[in-house]
Amino acid sequence: MNSEPSALATPNALLHGTVVKSTGSWYVVRGTETGQLYRCRLRGKFKIKGLKASNPLAVGDHVEFTVEVQAEGAAVISHIVPRRNYIVRRSVHKTGHVHIVAANLDQALLVVTLVSPATSFGFIDRFLVTAEAYHIPVTLLFNKTDLYDADGFEYQAEIAGMYASLGYPSRTCAATTGEGVAEIDQLLEGKVSLLAGHSGVGKSTLINALVPDLDLKTAEISEFSDKGVHTTTFAEMLEVRPGTHIIDTPGIKELGLVDMPPAELAGYFPEMRALLNQCRYHNCQHTHEPGCAVREAVDQGRIALPRYDSYLSMLAGEDNRH
Repeated sequence: MNSEPSALATPNALLHGTVVKSTGSWYVVRGTETGQLYRCRLRGKFKIKGLKASNPLAVGDHVEFTVEVQAEGAAVISHIVPRRNYIVRRSVHKTGHVHIVAANLDQALLVVTLVSPATSFGFIDRFLVTAEAYHIPVTLLFNKTDLYDADGFEYQAEIAGMYASLGYPSRTCAATTGEGVAEIDQLLEGKVSLLAGHSGVGKSTLINALVPDLDLKTAEISEFSDKGVHTTTFAEMLEVRPGTHIIDTPGIKELGLVDMPPAELAGYFPEMRALLNQCRYHNCQHTHEPGCAVREAVDQGRIALPRYDSYLSMLAGEDNRH
């Protein structure tokens, strides 16, 4: 795809586009009408009502902008279209602030592995709780099935069944062999998908399998972003094909719970949410209180113990993401 601005993009014409990468002071925006890339900066300061964010603009944001210097593809963003949803993490630069990871997501795909390395329940559940808080549906992708033995397949089916009963479907794949990649590709069709996972789970291998000409696509974006001031890249939108996009998220380990009141936490566990009005006390935290419907469900096996352990860990503010 040609990375030069379209000849139709005359200076001062109002254009629409999507942010595909942030480099700090500059943003790479793909024009909706032309598919061209533009190196944009923000006009003035943007505040998001009710949200103390270190970055006013995120990958996936829809914006309006005007071209300043046509030959360079430089432009100024004048308006951010209200977001359908977004997902945040703690800001590493500003205390008490969040960093918006991505916006306007159709779904999130969490790559997990049960071997080499094993993804913890704590990490999976923290991600699911965060996605619940921002109304983003999640599918689990169990990768590295080529390393399973018979017991591994049985264990994976058990774990997948536990999450499926809560409304979280899953797929299995072996990115290195290509097994299951076609099914995941179908899952992406026509959507903007956040792809997340710990380092070592094979996320990059999976992305390369899904986007075979990845080097060409990232080089196209880098051509503009390298002209700007570099800071840590938090996310980048990759086009699988027209209308189908993946947002890659390095640093997902930092995606923890942000300013979530303890009283609200159980509401983001679907199996607990269904029981909240059955506890004896309206402010029950489901730890030791008498007449707790959640603890009774755990004792009866209707709530899986690993999920309840994740809840207790989050409630205590422990770091169980590893």
